[in-house]
Amino acid sequence: MAFREKLKKIKWKRYIFYAVIMVFLTVCLFMTDTLAQPVNRKWIVLFEKTAIAVMLSVSLSFVVGFLGELSLGHAGFMCIGAYLGGKISVLLEGTLGNSLPNLLISVLAGGVIAAIAGFIIGLPALRLKGDYLAIVTLAFCEIVHTLFKTSSRESFGGAFGLETPRYDRKYLYVIAFLFVMLTFAVLQNIIRSKHGRAVTAIRDNEIAARATGINVTKYKLMVFAGSAFFAGVAGVFFSFSNYTVVDTTFTYNYSIEILVMVVLG
Repeated sequence: MAFREKLKKIKWKRYIFYAVIMVFLTVCLFMTDTLAQPVNRKWIVLFEKTAIAVMLSVSLSFVVGFLGELSLGHAGFMCIGAYLGGKISVLLEGTLGNSLPNLLISVLAGGVIAAIAGFIIGLPALRLKGDYLAIVTLAFCEIVHTLFKTSSRESFGGAFGLETPRYDRKYLYVIAFLFVMLTFAVLQNIIRSKHGRAVTAIRDNEIAARATGINVTKYKLMVFAGSAFFAGVAGVFFSFSNYTVVDTTFTYNYSIEILVMVVLG
């Protein structure tokens, strides 16, 4: 009876997302095992792109939907993760090869560096609101991809792009979808914590939240840096799903595409 009571108390709707991802992943594994090789490769590329897009849209919704601030620089954080995470994977390839430890280290490093960039840009930017914040984050995105474009050939490839190792197609999309669930789990737990309630209060009425003693700047930076972290992680997966990372991928158009994913989704 006690076990039944515990089952009744569980809010199953919180776990629908994980169930959907697991079912989708099972279907993906079945398709890649049964389809012919040329068709199989096309579907695998699509699955990789899907996982990256979900990671980006979920992380951006943390800022746009949960915090209520308009950011158009998400592609900039993805760009940082793709280039720096990709560069780290190239440096580690000599010792670790194109292995899972190399992937995990690069993912963690790319995410952390993107989060630091989010914290730095968030300090001045989050003092602004509405269109002004959108313009500043948009400018940040343009500055980032221009810096990588004008870099030397030896450092980040310049206009030719950075050559990165291509991870095994059979496993990359599976690992990417596991990180999608991790992204959702982390953000979901933050939203339902006392910190999440503080951010909700800031979104609803910032003046009232500040009057009750909530550190508005702290929580805004937390959300912004957290969102940038997972954008950087998505960027690292992007680098591992391609042989070359080119700056033209991460223009303001891509930031708007991510925003459209959030709004339509």
